[in-house]
Amino acid sequence: MSDSATPVRDTLAAMTAASIENSDLPAREHMIARIAALVAVDAPAASYALNVEVAADSGLTLDDIEDILVAVAPIVGTTRVASAVTGIAKGLGIVIELMAEELEAEAEAEAEAEAEAEAAAEDGA
Repeated sequence: MSDSATPVRDTLAAMTAASIENSDLPAREHMIARIAALVAVDAPAASYALNVEVAADSGLTLDDIEDILVAVAPIVGTTRVASAVTGIAKGLGIVIELMAEELEAEAEAEAEAEAEAEAAAEDGA
């Protein structure tokens, strides 16, 4: 078993990285195709959340996402685009919440380390 606290997310991230590495498309174009495919298959919010970091790292912006939605709308229809908007918003919310939890855990760990260092200094004095 993996030592990671997020083995599923790590596996999916590795699959995404392998997909980009094994494609001749530049990472940005690859992520444009991926976002368009997520819209087309009516992906859940978690799927968008799993692609946020890679999309941002490839240079995609929220304006680009809006342009992708405009481009695929005539093909996939209003319902899928509206669902994608909701999924993207929820996916971003998931990412923000996870990042906040990570920051909180880091702050707690730092506070504990500082308290232990202070206690050790007092014991040594």
